[in-house]
Amino acid sequence: MPVSGPVFRTWIYQSPAIVLGCAQRSLRSAIEKRTAGTIDIVDRDSGGGAVLTGPWLVGVSVVLPHRHALLGRNLGDSYRGLAELHVSALETFGVPAKAWVPSGLITVPVPDGAVLDWACFSKLSPWEVISTGGRKLVGLAQKRNQHGVLLVAGTLIGAVDWELLCDAMERSEQLEVLCRSTISAHEIRGSAIGATAFSTVLEQRLASWIFSVEKITAS
Repeated sequence: MPVSGPVFRTWIYQSPAIVLGCAQRSLRSAIEKRTAGTIDIVDRDSGGGAVLTGPWLVGVSVVLPHRHALLGRNLGDSYRGLAELHVSALETFGVPAKAWVPSGLITVPVPDGAVLDWACFSKLSPWEVISTGGRKLVGLAQKRNQHGVLLVAGTLIGAVDWELLCDAMERSEQLEVLCRSTISAHEIRGSAIGATAFSTVLEQRLASWIFSVEKITAS
């Protein structure tokens, strides 16, 4: 249905699942055979590499009408507010982070120069959130159609079972590289952050973000 106004949700995950980008759908059958039904496999409409959801991830979805003020002036700029919101939420828990602002798309630099274009968290797009050491912490994506725009984000709050993803994708040799190019809030902070607690702070930030723009637009 057409989107008439902003709507948001946060998501926490009780068990792991692999979410494939739209270009990876042809891999699904092989992954299902490899994992023998031990993990859910989900297709998404947006592009990019595979995402491993689970207890270590907190997700956000924001639905906006076309030409809404929160979308900024261009495709890349539409992520800015959502990225800054996540940086602020992480700082609340004592996790220093920053939004990555260069234009274009790069693979997260790793010492041996390996390229992990099959995994979402191995690449950086403008405004995605990284640690002060440059390791990816929050991934962003979006989907646009005739009804509106969906912005999504995923934050690594705990230790990720990257071995599970690498085995499922038949990329076991790149496990160490993926671990070095990403980081969790737990690892930065040195102690655990509850998914529900982080989700609650994100909801507060999202409500304030949307309300502030709606108020300005109305005036």
